[in-house]
Order: sequence, then structure tokens, then C-alpha cells
Amino acid sequence: MALVVAGCGWAGPDSIEEFVAETVPEQSRGILIAAQSDELTVCQGWGFANEEDQVPFGCDTVVDVMSMTKQFTAAAVLKLQMRGELSVDDPISDYFDHVPVDKRAITVEHLLTHTSGLAGGLGDDYEPVMRDELIDRAMDSTLQSAPGTVYAYSNLGYSLLAAIVEMASASGYEAFLVEHLFTPAGMTSTGYVLPDWNQADIAIEYDADDAAQGRPTGRPWAEDGPYWNLRGNGGLLSTARDMFRWHVALLEDDVLNQDAKSQLFEPHVREEPEDTHYGYGWVITELDGQTAAWHNGANANAYGEIARTPDGRAMVFWISTQAISDQGQWDFEELGPELTEGTFTRLL
Repeated sequence: MALVVAGCGWAGPDSIEEFVAETVPEQSRGILIAAQSDELTVCQGWGFANEEDQVPFGCDTVVDVMSMTKQFTAAAVLKLQMRGELSVDDPISDYFDHVPVDKRAITVEHLLTHTSGLAGGLGDDYEPVMRDELIDRAMDSTLQSAPGTVYAYSNLGYSLLAAIVEMASASGYEAFLVEHLFTPAGMTSTGYVLPDWNQADIAIEYDADDAAQGRPTGRPWAEDGPYWNLRGNGGLLSTARDMFRWHVALLEDDVLNQDAKSQLFEPHVREEPEDTHYGYGWVITELDGQTAAWHNGANANAYGEIARTPDGRAMVFWISTQAISDQGQWDFEELGPELTEGTFTRLL
């Protein structure tokens, strides 16, 4: 299959479009955007979002952003703090009943920075676990380390943050994100079940054998979104254009004020043994000699990354809906650093 490109940006010697075309494998499929400040510089698709119907990727193709969901959960927490409805210093016992002694020192910030001591997860993403059961399981689980002492990535922690968002706001998690983050940012195609998507616009994912695995909306979910092993830590659907709109919203103070954004991108804890740090829902790292906020996401079939300078001068976001080829042609988790940093370098 030939490379299928849907572009809307400048071209020239060593342009981002040329770099992407040369870097991504011809038989793969995905979408990449790049922005300089509030200008969408490049939107480039490759391969097909739906192989059977020959539907190419575009700026408005709906994809699973996977663990990049965490930045929105963190932003929701900070929005609630702006409104005076919680503090990141609050102990989780302010929100959950029957917190055992070993977990009473856990704070909201510990959940945000993966330093709560909780396990990475307590079950499969699609196990039918509802909110109260997830909380009970978390309270009954064995701590891996004392709260605040060790960085250990925890999807469970971000699902508990989603529960805290619901309790502090007296609203559903997705409903709060839509009202207070997505709508003010002009994001009309981001969420779990609330956006009115045309199913034909949602990308199909493919396994390593090139077999179609369906759309994310076809996975086992509750009526109001994913079950709670996934909610808040992953599984949000969005488009490249909406992710650009989110980037633009972070340039301004309308959705999050300057203090909230400073907390979001502050390098709170080191991700040992790596020379990177975790902010709130973002990894703070270095790309091409520049400080950058970065995060990746992965599920059984797809992989993607987002990176931006904290001041918003440059931003790149991309998703491949077939992360691995069993023929040894590609593994986007291995290719990711080259694709992200190469694009980032050409923006600066």
C-alpha cells in the first residue's frame, strides 16, 4: 500500500511533511499534527483509518488518546482547586470513607505525581468494575511503598482522581471535563460517550497481524463510559484538531490560570532511574535541548505521543492505530522518540 498523506501545512527542504513521510513505515497508519504557538503548522495522515473502506486519516479522525487522558484528569483537579472546591494537599480521606491507616497520608498530589504507593492497577481495563468497587479495592490493596516516598506509575491513582473529581464537583467525570475544559477550549470531539460522533469518523485499530480490531467505542464499556479500571487514566477519544485546540487553550488563562498551569508543568518528582520528572499528568523532559512536557499512550493495538514546550511555542501530537507489525516492519514505541523529537526539532 502506498503512503496516503492528508496534509495542510508548509513544505520545503527538510520539512516536517518530508520528515514524516521518510520516517513512518509505508504500510503503517496514523495521524500527526505540529503547531507553532497558536498556528496549526502541519496536519499529516498516513495510511487508512479504515482499511476496508479506504478512509484516509485526517485532522478530524477520532482516535483513542490512551494515557494522554491523564493530563485532562490533572487539569480537572486544578480547575476544581481554582474554584476553591479542593486542594492538591487534601488527604484522600476527605473524599473516601473507610480509608485504612496505611493510606491516610495519601494526598491528592500523591495521586497526581504517582507517589501514592498504590499499585499500578488492580485488574483489566474492561473488567466491569464501577466506581465504589474500585475505591473499595484500592483501600483494601497492599501499598507498594509509603506515601510520598517513591515514584511508581499508577493508573489506579488516576482513576481515584476521577472519582475525586466527581465527589468534589457533584458531577460526572466526563460531564465536568466537557463543561469546564473541553467546551471553553472549543473541543467538540473529545470525550467518552458525550460527543455526537459519526462512527465512520472513528479510526479502526489493527493488531500486529494487520487484522482489524474494531473501534474503541466497540469495547466493553459501561453506558456512561469505560469501567473504572480505565476511567480517568485512559481511554478518552479525541481528534488531532481537538488536541491542537487544547494546546491553544493552554496558551491562554481562560481554562486554567497561570498558577494552575505552573503546577501542571512543574517537575514535581524524578522518574528514577530516568533523568525525567513527572508534573501533573505530564512528563517533564528535554527534547533537542529544550524543556518539554511530554506523555505517551498505549493500548493493545495503538500507540501515540504528545509533546509541547511549557510556554507553547511548539507542540506535536501523533497516534498510530497499529503500533506493531509482526513482520518486523515497525514498532512505534521504538520509533516514537525519533518521530516526536524530529518533528519537535523542525518546529523550533
